[in-house]
Amino acid sequence: MSSWPIFSSSIEARYFAAFVPLVNCIRLVTYGLRIFSDEGLIKSVTREGKPEELLRGPLYYVVVLMFCSVVFWRDSPVGVVSLAMMSGGDGFADILGRRYGATKLPYNRQKSWIGSISMFIFGFFFSIGMLYYFSAFGCFHLDWDKAVERVAVVSLAATVVESLPVTEFVDDNISVPLTSMLTASLLFGSH
Repeated sequence: MSSWPIFSSSIEARYFAAFVPLVNCIRLVTYGLRIFSDEGLIKSVTREGKPEELLRGPLYYVVVLMFCSVVFWRDSPVGVVSLAMMSGGDGFADILGRRYGATKLPYNRQKSWIGSISMFIFGFFFSIGMLYYFSAFGCFHLDWDKAVERVAVVSLAATVVESLPVTEFVDDNISVPLTSMLTASLLFGSH
């Protein structure tokens, strides 16, 4: 996503940008289905070292990246915030929650307070940072007082959804960006 501002302003640019996640998507599927084997890839991207794990979280991640590239592109804060919440917020929630998350949430023993707090804080700051970055390139212009409030609401909504005990049914790499997209669409509009 951070490379989007350097693409041309042509309508095709978004599809060209989506090509890289598409190639990664194909790679994850072929290795996840064991058509090819790469232990280094599997160990670096999965939690338990099983190739089929590539067909869940990592695959959903690149599909969401492709979707945001094509649908929202660099013209909308909705895609930027959604990807920042997924990569920055959920990414740091996982890392810090696993490392320091001894105190679990009362309604979801799989999630911790530190993970949820990290989700909110890092998702918020990654989103604000990326919005500022895109604004500096002139991709869109924001009323920053309202944008900060809106991003705080998106961060809160994504944090609440990420904390729910639904990971058996829906992966965080789907629920977090979808919640972010819906909330940001309602708050930012079609900007």
